Amino acid sequence: MSADTTGAHSGSKYDRLIAAAKAGVPLPTIVVHPCDETSLRGAVDSASAGIIRPILVGPERKIRDTAAKFGLDVSGFEIVDAAHSDEAAAKGVELIHAAKGDLLMKGSLHTDELMRAVTAKIGGLRTDRRISHVFVMDVPAYAETIFVTDAAINIFPDLDAKRDIIQNAIDLYNQAGFGKTPRVAILSAVETVTSKIPSTIEAAALCKMADRGQITGGNLDGPLAFDNAIDMEAARIKGITSEVAGRAQILVVPDLEAGNMLAKNLAYFAKADGAGIVLGARVPVVLTSRADSPRARMASCAVAALYARARRQKAPTVAA
Repeated sequence: MSADTTGAHSGSKYDRLIAAAKAGVPLPTIVVHPCDETSLRGAVDSASAGIIRPILVGPERKIRDTAAKFGLDVSGFEIVDAAHSDEAAAKGVELIHAAKGDLLMKGSLHTDELMRAVTAKIGGLRTDRRISHVFVMDVPAYAETIFVTDAAINIFPDLDAKRDIIQNAIDLYNQAGFGKTPRVAILSAVETVTSKIPSTIEAAALCKMADRGQITGGNLDGPLAFDNAIDMEAARIKGITSEVAGRAQILVVPDLEAGNMLAKNLAYFAKADGAGIVLGARVPVVLTSRADSPRARMASCAVAALYARARRQKAPTVAA
């Protein structure tokens, strides 16, 4: 997601991620239905950078025609023919099950089509963790790389779903090289608990769940309003003293509507770039938008690749 389709503004936060991802071995990546210039170029650019090794899944003739039309070299890529987008999504998931890819990447099909195959109860990529989405946002006016979750998958998550949404984001932060023990702000309209606003009660409950070890690896505070989550002076004026208030690194929104509006406000008013990744499935899913800048697309691949490598290193080895 980006309001700057040239990717021209300073990109120090993303540049560090991309450089770290380039330092590793390119990961085999199943790219589902890359049948327009934007999605195909995103895969080609990330491959040229040494971040991924694409396997393209979709109508082979259409993919090759798109590549020829826009001067994109796909001669070195494996192409798995699929008649249409639904078949491409299903085949992409099958290839993950067959251990042909470490990442799944959205092409030009609709998000719902891809996620339907990913979340299918039979043959999908579900785990015991709720699937959720994170925008990894580079906001020029904010010192930190900031996560916004969940702004794309879970419409009205309940308390248990929010626990997984938070844990997914914390795991990504800790394992993909952003740092350790992120500061997590659970957002609402106000920073006090009130029965009139149910999200404030859930925020308080989530903080207590963290106290009891049901959420680990992060430092949680909430409810917090947006201003006192990201601005130290706003937190001071409200008399809020915590490790999180004023300098949050992960923003957890009450529902998808709030998250989507927040992410788009940051993109279009604050000129932020947003790299999108889906977590909680068997592999990270790179979820890009047609409005993404080339740098945001590469950053999405970089974040997913860094996370996949960290998970692979962490996975227990099985003795022969």
